[in-house]
Amino acid sequence: MLARPAALRSLRRLANPQRLRVSSTAPRIASSVRSLHHHSKHEDVSARSAVINVLNNIASKREVQQYLAQFTSVESQQFAVIKVGGAILTDYIDVLCSSLRNLNQMGLFPVIIHGAGPQLNKQLEAAGVEPQYNEGIRITDGKTLGVARKLFLEENMKLVDALESWGVRARPITSGVLMAAYKDKDIYKFVGEVNRVNTESIKASIADGYIPVLTCMAESEEGQVLNVNADKAAAELAKALVPLKIVYLSEKGGLHNKETGKLIEAINLDEEYDRYMSLPWVIHGTRSKIRDIKDLLDNLPKSSSVAIIHPETLERELFTHSGAGTLIRRGTKLNEASSVEEFQDLDQLKQVLVRDREGLDSKAVVDRYLDTLKSRSFRAYYDEAMEALAIVLPPENSASSTSLAHLATLTMTRSGWLSNIADNVFQCLKRDFPKLAWTVKQDDENLTWFSEKADGSIARKGEVLFWYGIETPEEVRQLMAEFVQHGRQMFGDINLESQLHRAAAAAVRIRDGAQRLQQQREQLSQARAYSTSSRTLTRGWRPAVKTAGAMQSRTYATTNPNPPLGIKNSEKDYPSKIAIIGARGYTGKALIELLNRHPNMDLRHVSSRELKGKKLADYTKREIIYENLSPDDVHKMAEAGAVDCWVMALPNGVCAPFVEAIDSSSHKDSVIVDLSADYRFNDKWTYGLPELVKRSTIAGAKRISNPGCYATAAQLGIAPLLPHLAPSPANPTIFGVSGYSGAGTKPSPKNDVNNLTDNLIPYSLTDHIHEREISAQLEREVAFIPHVAVWFAGIHHTISLPLNKTMASRDIRQLYQDRFAGEKLVKISGDTPSVKQIAGKHHVSIGSFAVHSGGQRAVVNVTIDNLLKGAATQCLQNMNLALGYAEYEGIPLD
Repeated sequence: MLARPAALRSLRRLANPQRLRVSSTAPRIASSVRSLHHHSKHEDVSARSAVINVLNNIASKREVQQYLAQFTSVESQQFAVIKVGGAILTDYIDVLCSSLRNLNQMGLFPVIIHGAGPQLNKQLEAAGVEPQYNEGIRITDGKTLGVARKLFLEENMKLVDALESWGVRARPITSGVLMAAYKDKDIYKFVGEVNRVNTESIKASIADGYIPVLTCMAESEEGQVLNVNADKAAAELAKALVPLKIVYLSEKGGLHNKETGKLIEAINLDEEYDRYMSLPWVIHGTRSKIRDIKDLLDNLPKSSSVAIIHPETLERELFTHSGAGTLIRRGTKLNEASSVEEFQDLDQLKQVLVRDREGLDSKAVVDRYLDTLKSRSFRAYYDEAMEALAIVLPPENSASSTSLAHLATLTMTRSGWLSNIADNVFQCLKRDFPKLAWTVKQDDENLTWFSEKADGSIARKGEVLFWYGIETPEEVRQLMAEFVQHGRQMFGDINLESQLHRAAAAAVRIRDGAQRLQQQREQLSQARAYSTSSRTLTRGWRPAVKTAGAMQSRTYATTNPNPPLGIKNSEKDYPSKIAIIGARGYTGKALIELLNRHPNMDLRHVSSRELKGKKLADYTKREIIYENLSPDDVHKMAEAGAVDCWVMALPNGVCAPFVEAIDSSSHKDSVIVDLSADYRFNDKWTYGLPELVKRSTIAGAKRISNPGCYATAAQLGIAPLLPHLAPSPANPTIFGVSGYSGAGTKPSPKNDVNNLTDNLIPYSLTDHIHEREISAQLEREVAFIPHVAVWFAGIHHTISLPLNKTMASRDIRQLYQDRFAGEKLVKISGDTPSVKQIAGKHHVSIGSFAVHSGGQRAVVNVTIDNLLKGAATQCLQNMNLALGYAEYEGIPLD
């Protein structure tokens, strides 16, 4: 198929605007055109650029650049040998000259060798000489040789003059190159077989800036001129020069199956030679041509090939992966596999699946991909060196004639594309799968090649779906409709290219985030140092009061003794690998959303028994599938150092086996943040409330217990007044009301909206675990009465605080403002905070500051979103500190 004929016509108009034809005036025209040889370097560059621009309409820009780089990487005489059939010189000389001029303007010098068979037959007939053949070889007697010698010299000069008229410097070389011995003098007379090639005159011609033009007349050692078959002469010339490309120009445009009339696109000799030679229609010239080409390729590097094409498609053959005409190569014998175990080197397989697509999680993506292949049928095709690898998933219902196979993976090295292994692979696909579909990115550099292999295609949002073998319009409509609706996901999550693309995109986002962070650091280092206590305090302030007991790191004062570390904590500029165990609940979902926006949190694993095998929704950095990780799985992952930070988002009393699995590994440097209450009373764990616990302690911790939601709000609401509280038994009382998300996702009366409507449900009226937690952390007994209400998220505390002296509302408010100075996740207001205002926010609001008329009891209101600062946001705050990132990184500051 002749692709983009308009582009090819443009090339020819560009090559010769006047469309000069060869005539008796050709020498004069050639003489005048030779002045073009002295044009400026600027004109050379402009012409080259113009040719390349037009070539970009025939092939992708990347293809043109690849092949041009390959062609210019070798000695000039090793670019290409082009054999020109006699009929081309008669009927397509303009087309040939324009193509050769385009090549020449790009600095390329093909070696041309031509025949003149049809012209010789015509002249012999005119002279009354009947051609004689033996086994398809012309018998050349003395008279025939005389006619042939004169004709070949004329045709040689005709081509040289035509090239000169097109502005191409060409040099006729009619002797001294091809040395030959008689084939069988008694039978064939003056017919020779080339036994030596002298390349010096060819190299000299190219060195002088001329394209060498040879004729297929050879000489014996005694100087006798011998007629040589043009194909065989081109083959011997190629053996001597070892060019990158060998092209036979034929008016037929390639070899055709004489039974069907169809063009043979490719012949892979290693696999198909014996089959072709046994076909009844492969006789005479066709048989001889295939045999001779095999002999040629057997003596050249395995990457060599011979293309038999029409002169109209020369540029397409040279500069596109799809090529033109018939491509004959030794081929690369392809191996096949239908199970992962059949691959002898799994490490090599993994490297091949990742190559050129390294991303944030590429190796893990490939591991998961191979695990998936172990449980389903597939067919893989690959060469020994794995320059190419294709994996096809057969249709799920093989009995259905409408079922499509899916090309799930195709990875190819640059060498694989340039040496046409891709074509070999696709031949196998078409042989084994009569109907196939696949997707590629719309900016894929090999899009043209894919188009050539497909019967149809459709583009959607940067992706292209290709297919072949679909016969009915209804099937095509159904396929297109499904692709428009679902894109690549129509094939499910087995598409490796899609998974790796998402991993690469995640890597870019994380890299960009790291760069932004570095810029922030640099800006900060140039700015004046910021102090959270820079505001002038109009009231006298008291020194910090340390409390006795186990909580030695906790301090309370009327100004902030534990200011945020902010960006000063940022020691790490590369991502950390995160795993969430128990990601099904509301808190897990909220944390995943935060991690998705964090530039340095690289979520690798989410575990949920109920959701195993399902895709993690609303996470855009990469595709993640829910797993059901056991403690043994976690131990193996910890042993391998696969995770930097583990988040335990499990119900109370469940996470101990997972923690023990990590602790028993040899890699104990990973951080664990537990969202349950299991370790909030364990002295070996650090309690993660950054506004009240010394931040440097959290930053150095490996085991962090995330505070409860009720407990966080209550402690922040009480802490500034601790030194001013009346002694026991006059203790603080906390009346807390939470939305029903605090009751979890497991159905119960406390999260039944119908039960909660027009209702308020108290529960655990004494000894609630958060009562114990608040009391233990503040080292002061408190009474806590929790309730659940009909709203979804948000907690409201009304805290009654007995005072040890008379205090005014404004003084109490000032204490809170001073204590939380600089805190970005604590907001102080004289107004009463509401649940409606706090839902979806990442901070704690503290307000009201009412004082009893007697002056010795204060009432403070506190609101918090139980899923955010009460859980997920605080978890991320602790992760940032422990992993070495800026404390508030990835947290929206309301």
